[in-house]
Amino acid sequence: MLQQERQQRILGLLSSLKNLSTERVMQELDISRETARRDIVELEKLGLLKRVHGGITCLDEVTAEAPLTIRQSQMVKEKRNIARAVLQHLKPGLTIFLDAGSTTSILADELRYFSGLTIITNSLQAVFNLTVANQDNTTAKHEIILLGGKIFQRPQTQGEQVISEIQRYYADIAILSPVGIHPKHGATSFSSEEAEIARAMIKHSKNTFILADHTKVGTVSRINYAKPEEISTLFTDADIDLNTQFKYVVSV
Repeated sequence: MLQQERQQRILGLLSSLKNLSTERVMQELDISRETARRDIVELEKLGLLKRVHGGITCLDEVTAEAPLTIRQSQMVKEKRNIARAVLQHLKPGLTIFLDAGSTTSILADELRYFSGLTIITNSLQAVFNLTVANQDNTTAKHEIILLGGKIFQRPQTQGEQVISEIQRYYADIAILSPVGIHPKHGATSFSSEEAEIARAMIKHSKNTFILADHTKVGTVSRINYAKPEEISTLFTDADIDLNTQFKYVVSV
């Protein structure tokens, strides 16, 4: 098992159980004590959990978000399958908002093989993925709008200026990748600024697409930005009980 997958599973278990013993981590992941210790130490350094005597505990009892550099290397196959499923629900002429999630960044990469959209985003990574040349020196033919704002240690614009610019547009679809998606609590984010951006995108869109791999399903982070009934379509690789409040689920 890769280190990134081990660490994501540790965070997933911690999100459900709130507290974990080192022995439980070893048992669930079938790893040695030394491997468990190294993963736990690294996750603590990233500010994603707290070590206590005999194990680990949640921070603020919510799921935090790993840096984008880590998230980009986690569940890549699942995220790409989700992104490709989204393509089947797009057509030329649409205007879409994209947030700064790792899955939406992968969607931006896939959109290089698509044309005819107006894409509005605060993600520098998404813009890079959309504009970098393919090996055959072709790029997607979209109108790409980068929302202006401040940059704080992340490859994305943030702050009141971003919100103000979002309010200038009306999109067909807001495509968002949350920290967690829950059948009762909806889509949540760890960052208040990112939640405000997502909320503004939803408010100025006809439809809302949520992209979430199975590690995010059933997870709740700090701030809600969309109730289940506000989500037009959930794209996921998880098994979802269709008797939920989600309007429409696309399983990949």
